Amino acid sequence: MQKKDPQTPSIQVLARAFALLDVLAAQPDPVPLKDLSERTGLHPSTAHRILNDLAAGRLVDRPEAGTYRLGMRLLELGNLVKARLDVREAALGPMRELNRLTNQPVNLSVRQGDEIVYIERTYSERSGMQVVRAVGGRAPLHLTSVGKLFLAYEEPQRVRSYATRTGLTGHTRNSLTTLPALERELSQVRRQAVARDDEELELGVRCMAAGIFDDQGKLVAGLSISAPSDRLEESWMERVKSTASQISAALGYRGPATPVV
Repeated sequence: MQKKDPQTPSIQVLARAFALLDVLAAQPDPVPLKDLSERTGLHPSTAHRILNDLAAGRLVDRPEAGTYRLGMRLLELGNLVKARLDVREAALGPMRELNRLTNQPVNLSVRQGDEIVYIERTYSERSGMQVVRAVGGRAPLHLTSVGKLFLAYEEPQRVRSYATRTGLTGHTRNSLTTLPALERELSQVRRQAVARDDEELELGVRCMAAGIFDDQGKLVAGLSISAPSDRLEESWMERVKSTASQISAALGYRGPATPVV
């Protein structure tokens, strides 16, 4: 029995879609359906059906009837991957140093839709706090310090839309579950350029966060420190801010122009 190549997709339609994308990637100009069929060995009707689905997902464009090229969504996704790899690489050293100074978990998060996603974390066994949300974990924007940073730089109408979509569901008695309360909090975040989570996501855990900006002044991530509620020290905020500024500088941010999202 022939051993399966671990790099070959186990779902046939995905293997065919990848083959079509590979052919498109190798050609600088739009490719006719006939050529795509010949180069991939797919029947024209099969290739056409898969290309239609790829076009629906904006992974493929049809500049003219019967011709195809790579879609802009691939560029958008590629830029997201690049940004996240860059920020993680720039952040890891400073995060470790901040963890060494505080002995508390330090988190790097990015926004994805209505949630933040934890993409890196450094922590010590001496923190006295169990890490609940691992790398890859998600949490609602309005319940987290980093999420509030992203909301604070949104236009008011977008914040209202977020509140309508999510219903501002709470996790604890401290959660901000009304739009006026959230708007007051975001106004304070904008004034101070830092954000806090006062046991709003998890009882017994408080967080403080500062934003990380790229060379265009765009908020691309947030750096936060988490600690048991009775151990969080206000003096750490300046360390969080300076560490976030260090990471931003490594990404090319020069400030102090007003950041954009």
